[in-house]
Amino acid sequence: MGKTLELEPKSHTECASRLAAVGDALYVIGGKWKLRIVVALAEGYKRFNEIQRALDGISAKVLASELKEMELNGLVKRNVTPSIPVVIEYELTEYSDTLSDVLRSLSDWGLQHRDKIRREG
Repeated sequence: MGKTLELEPKSHTECASRLAAVGDALYVIGGKWKLRIVVALAEGYKRFNEIQRALDGISAKVLASELKEMELNGLVKRNVTPSIPVVIEYELTEYSDTLSDVLRSLSDWGLQHRDKIRREG
């Protein structure tokens, strides 16, 4: 028999609530690019093309869509400077700081998983 995850909920209601919460979180940060965009912006990339260059393999269309969704969810702020040419920069919001523990845990797990795969391969 396999090991069970040590997540707190014991009742059916608590489990359903946790499943809904995970679904909500994945709706906002799920997918291939959103957390990578957060990391790129935390590293200092601000303009659209800078972000795109930092994220190997993302198309302009996908990046634009992801940034728009992230802005709607309060993770990213779009700043327009009315100059010639117009300068558009993106920055993380204070709310995006709430992802720091998630990113740290995912990074730690990713390193651990990579080591495991290398040892077994």
